[in-house]
Amino acid sequence: MKILCIGRNYAEHIAELQNETPDAPVIFAKPDTALLQRNQPFFIPDFSQDIHHEIELVLRICRNGKNIEEKFAPTYFDAIGLGIDFTARDLQSKLKSKGLPWELAKGFDGSAPLSQEFIPVANFPDLKNINFRLEVNGEVRQQGNSGLMLHDFSKIISYISQFITLKMGDLLFTGTPSGVGPVKLGDQLTGYIEDRQLLNLAVK
Repeated sequence: MKILCIGRNYAEHIAELQNETPDAPVIFAKPDTALLQRNQPFFIPDFSQDIHHEIELVLRICRNGKNIEEKFAPTYFDAIGLGIDFTARDLQSKLKSKGLPWELAKGFDGSAPLSQEFIPVANFPDLKNINFRLEVNGEVRQQGNSGLMLHDFSKIISYISQFITLKMGDLLFTGTPSGVGPVKLGDQLTGYIEDRQLLNLAVK
């Protein structure tokens, strides 16, 4: 099982971080030790003073595939869950300023909370109109809709599979909308797809 993530997939998020809009999906990976499941608490690591939340829709890959055509891509995932891409923003900025890879800022232990429940694809009437949000201490911080993605699910799967073989059980984090921000000790994070709560974790 591998965790592949898409960066810069929502225009407003690109703008808030003052990044350039990419021509193709931006891909990075997290190790399996980044996974945080069963609503276990997230412990702020001692190497960062600026951990940001990034809520994302997560696709569960259900078959192996290489060089997948976009028109066939929907048959390669069977369910959609919710995840948080925790980012050590201070570490990321430091690494980027030196032109270095920034995997350490994204792939540290516990940086990928994942919903235990995944919703079957068949339950969604329109994959290009899925609402999701993150609340911090009961306040909405991030709201997104899959229709606002620069690269939709099919494009992401097709593009990645040109370079990396997808295998059953792989997880694809599909990008975060605007509203990212720091978390602090004692915060309670709850994540929803439509009005269905899938994530509920404490920051410690």
